Amino acid sequence: MSSQAAILIYGAAEGPTDEAVLKRLLAEAGAVPGAVYGQNGKQSLKRDIRGYNNAALYSSWFVLIDLDHDAPCPSALREEWLPEPAPKMCFRVAVREVEAWLLGDRERISAFLGIGTVKVPRDPESLDDPKRTMVDLARQSRRRDIREDMVPRPGSGRSVGPAYTSRMIEFTSDSGRWRPEVAAENSRSLLRCRNALNRLIHGGS
Repeated sequence: MSSQAAILIYGAAEGPTDEAVLKRLLAEAGAVPGAVYGQNGKQSLKRDIRGYNNAALYSSWFVLIDLDHDAPCPSALREEWLPEPAPKMCFRVAVREVEAWLLGDRERISAFLGIGTVKVPRDPESLDDPKRTMVDLARQSRRRDIREDMVPRPGSGRSVGPAYTSRMIEFTSDSGRWRPEVAAENSRSLLRCRNALNRLIHGGS
């Protein structure tokens, strides 16, 4: 009902880009994002997952991690990390990184990067390294600021540019840019994540 208060959901994520995606998905689903924990890498998050799960006995939680190459599929990684999730725990896995979810909105990410839409892969979840793909697309940008921010300097030894994370947060957080409902059409793990959040927030099976 329209008079029902929005549910508060706490979160945990690997890093700042994942946090931005997590918050955007919560807001899109009609929830109020609470404090977001973790953000110190995957292994730190794994060490703390049982504590978050215990907290989800009493309050609602959304934990988001990347599949990377840690398991053959999301269900296998969920089984390894959290075989018995609490009733109020929404534990989701992005295939293979949250960048794949951002690439799923091909029209908006191409406009943001300043490239042709045809250059954006149609099946981002099939990519071996979505973050590297994002950087490679930025390398082809017509915009100098995008190239300078997102592409690593020669000889820097880094995999991303100096403001890569800031640019990803900018794209994710602006409701006029990334459209999760559109991206989910090209990303099965994002579609399942959105459905799971709706079940947590609104109930139902």
